[in-house]
Amino acid sequence: MKKTRINLFATLALAALLASCAGLDKMKKGAPEVKYTVTPEVLEAHAGKVDVEIKVQIPEKYFDKKVALEATPVLVYEGGETAFPSYKLQGESVEGNEKVISYTNGGSFTYTNSVEYTDGMKVSDLVVRITATKGSNTTTFDDYKIADGVIATSELVADQGAQAAIGADNFQRIIPEEKLADIYFLIQQASIRGTELRKEEIAALKDFIKEAEAAENKEFKGVQISAYASPDGPTDLNTSLASKREKVAKNYLSRELKRAKVEGAKEDDFYTLKNTPEDWEGFKALMEKSDIQDKELILRVLSMYSDPEVREREIKNMSETFKVVADEILPKLRRSKMTVNVDVIGKSDEEISELAASTPAELNIEELLYAATLTEDVDAQLAIYKAAAEKYPKCWRAANNIGVTLYAKGDLSGAKSAFEKANSIKGGVAEINNNLGVIALREGDVAKAEEYFGSAAGAGAELDNNLGIVAIHKGEYDNAIRYFGNSTNCNAALAKILAKDYDAALSTINANTMEVGFKYYLKAIVGARTGEEDLMFDALRKSTELDGKFKEYAVKDLEFAKYFEDATFKSIVQ
Repeated sequence: MKKTRINLFATLALAALLASCAGLDKMKKGAPEVKYTVTPEVLEAHAGKVDVEIKVQIPEKYFDKKVALEATPVLVYEGGETAFPSYKLQGESVEGNEKVISYTNGGSFTYTNSVEYTDGMKVSDLVVRITATKGSNTTTFDDYKIADGVIATSELVADQGAQAAIGADNFQRIIPEEKLADIYFLIQQASIRGTELRKEEIAALKDFIKEAEAAENKEFKGVQISAYASPDGPTDLNTSLASKREKVAKNYLSRELKRAKVEGAKEDDFYTLKNTPEDWEGFKALMEKSDIQDKELILRVLSMYSDPEVREREIKNMSETFKVVADEILPKLRRSKMTVNVDVIGKSDEEISELAASTPAELNIEELLYAATLTEDVDAQLAIYKAAAEKYPKCWRAANNIGVTLYAKGDLSGAKSAFEKANSIKGGVAEINNNLGVIALREGDVAKAEEYFGSAAGAGAELDNNLGIVAIHKGEYDNAIRYFGNSTNCNAALAKILAKDYDAALSTINANTMEVGFKYYLKAIVGARTGEEDLMFDALRKSTELDGKFKEYAVKDLEFAKYFEDATFKSIVQ
């Protein structure tokens, strides 16, 4: 009897075990009946991540009531794999808080998640890896492929396309100079007094004329004479006085110019003449600067009345105040202002280039910085900027521009040191912040680069280009297109491809005059996406001819997946 009881228990345990295993085996065998819809069908990398959306449809009478299941989407590729976070499901009789799937009706749900992109994922399979548990038994299902991955076109963004900003020169070949002098007249007079002609400013004006005439690099551009009468007195008298004061000032200055043998001084068009019979504007300006009693009242009169006679009458009614005005303000308005204009002609481009190469110390900082723009030889530019930095060690532009040339030569370490030197000379400069951002971007620190670029407002087109690159890294393709504007560079075309604006991308590529493999590779992608096979093959062939690395890249690029077995494709990439 005892033996019989033991056998019965063993039989029942075995039956339970077999039932448990049968439920798991049935689910494992029927796993292909579960439907997975993956969006996108071929996974894509954007903003350094691979996002996935999986709609899971579980058929009726599939999910055992006593089974708990853990499923993990996994990207499997050569040399490794990357798992997405797992999701869990459970049958109706399982105690827990996971998603419950009905045995009778089945069920559905949507899973979304992402993982960091790595280069190995370009040729990979997205599989579902399932572990199911029923009671004390656990079964691992076979990996089940549900999608291909990963199209990594966004990763083609070329950080080497980041642009450094030059510290611009302020060179002016022609620098205008002027010298002014005033002649003051007595009330109701238009004759020049000897005391006026012996003033220091008149002597300085005469010296200016003589020196300009003697200098080989100076050229007279003309003379302006403006004559004025104070606004007191009859209008007819003031009109006559202003005209006479204009004439005597011109005659005086004309004699001095002729005495200095200034060419053109005899010509009428050498002189620009103007007279103001009643100088109310000058009166207002002097009043505003004065501390005369009733100043505000007088200014209010000027604002209230436009008629000159009314103005004069109202001001003269302030008898005590008008006496001060007559003594301190009005005499300064009875004048002729003489201005002599001269252009200082700088060195020619040829002279500047020769001196920059032979004796750069003879050039000033603006001429040195300008000299570097006269050559396309990066080594020559570097030598000029180094000479500028040696002569002007506190000039941030010289240090910055050394960095720009080193960056152009591919010396990122040297460029970084130069930009940091420029920043130590003068911090907060837009161009320097842009360039430090370029270095951060090239070092792979997109966040740091964006921080620098955020402090580089005003750095110019280079900054917009660099912000476009950052926007591609962040998956913000419309913003990238906006930043690139009318640029025809490859990154601008890439942004339009990623935004799925293929006509615009092709227009940008065709407008790009650079013969580089990258340009044609992007054109091949446009051809593949739009079904233009001739365009795709021709462009892909050209890209690989110009840059052999695109053969290796194209072989694994899922942009061309449907052509992997095509004979023409193979002939290009093998």
